[in-house]
Amino acid sequence: MRWYDHLYVGEKARKRRFQILQGLRDGKLQPEVYVITPPQNGNNILDIYPSPMLLLPPYRDQDMLILGVAVTYWEALEVVRDMVDEAYRETGEVKLAEWRDGSLPG
Repeated sequence: MRWYDHLYVGEKARKRRFQILQGLRDGKLQPEVYVITPPQNGNNILDIYPSPMLLLPPYRDQDMLILGVAVTYWEALEVVRDMVDEAYRETGEVKLAEWRDGSLPG
């Protein structure tokens, strides 16, 4: 698991940032936590996963780049919106290839 240098963190997640990040590193079950990653396919801008999915074999062995974390799915949607808004403000467009390779603005 790799972390984006300018990790996006939701408002609720910010209050427990250290605990959430340490739990993700240690592989602890955190059912309310969601992670935001570059898309696995070309149809999405970003992917949102419930953190327990990262404990399953297909995901556990992947070297995923974590772009953001949130508590609750709705907060994850807000964080994604903020990420897309920021990318659009800084570049005038949202380039899917940049989301995939981790060279995001910010």
